[in-house]
Amino acid sequence: MTTQKIYQLPVEVTNWKFDGATEIAFNWEYDDGSADLLNLYEKGKQQQWDTSTRLDWSQELFEGNPMGMGDETIPIYGSPFWEKMTDKEKDWLRFNLQCHSICQFMHGEQGALIATAKIVNTVPDMNSKFYAATQVMDEARHVETYKRLIHEKFKSAYPITDSLKNLLEQTLSDRRWDMTYLGMQVLIEGLALAAFQRIRDSAKNNLAAAVNAYVMQDEARHVTFGRMALREYYPHLTDAERAEREEFTVEALYFMRDRFNQAEVWMRSGLPVKEMLEHAYHSGAMQQFRTRLFTRIVPILKEIGLFGPKVQKALGDMGVMGYAEIDVEKLIANDLKVADDFDAKKFVKEAIAAE
Repeated sequence: MTTQKIYQLPVEVTNWKFDGATEIAFNWEYDDGSADLLNLYEKGKQQQWDTSTRLDWSQELFEGNPMGMGDETIPIYGSPFWEKMTDKEKDWLRFNLQCHSICQFMHGEQGALIATAKIVNTVPDMNSKFYAATQVMDEARHVETYKRLIHEKFKSAYPITDSLKNLLEQTLSDRRWDMTYLGMQVLIEGLALAAFQRIRDSAKNNLAAAVNAYVMQDEARHVTFGRMALREYYPHLTDAERAEREEFTVEALYFMRDRFNQAEVWMRSGLPVKEMLEHAYHSGAMQQFRTRLFTRIVPILKEIGLFGPKVQKALGDMGVMGYAEIDVEKLIANDLKVADDFDAKKFVKEAIAAE
């Protein structure tokens, strides 16, 4: 099935090309880079998986509520608008909000695929090139997995949003390798992990939950890769270089907080778009999502040394400075454990079926 035929908005409008300026770095020292990165490369090789066999694609999504998400995750749930909707209209909204989210995951993973391929080209040390190569394969698998969920199960699609497009373009159009790390491995991956986690932990549909659990298991390594590289590199920045990166970070944080609002669904819903966006922004569902977003990003910014007065002021204004003390290793360990739990559940299910 061609994706062109299932888009809910004209794809010609969202076709997108730009000049991804880059500087290619060859390295003739083949034993170059930290031992920790080499160990991460070994894990990256060992933890590859096949979406065709690890996931049971015979499972179907639920009718009316494909991923089995609680209605409290819908930004207008409980509002007068929601109460006036018919059951059919509510089913339409559930389906389209969920489909829109999965499509942005799919497009974002293509962005990660391109960004990581760029990191292989631009990063200076060989061990980083080794690990980044494993992540390229991870990201290709993630695109494949979300593509199957869209094509085979939702059978409907939304183009990339302007917000995600702008964030990816800022990340991919900078020549400096560390800016690609910062934009992708810390900020965009942090945004993605918050969105994946909401579905992984809340979806009643096993296929939808498992897809996000397995992707998050890989993302746990990707975030570690970014942390390792940047906490070694950023102490050597000049004050001017650090200030430039902090400026980029602050702009991206406000952008992620304010601009990811699924406007495309509200435009098609027949509801007053401006009121929907306003209500959604202040809803408990979106406040909870933003909280989860910052739990993934704030402690890493502190760890890598992008925690100057401007960043701290922005985080204070957003009310999330307290997240700087979160133990990132515990979050990552939980991401790994939850994926293993899904594997164990599948094994038990298959053993029972065999008996």
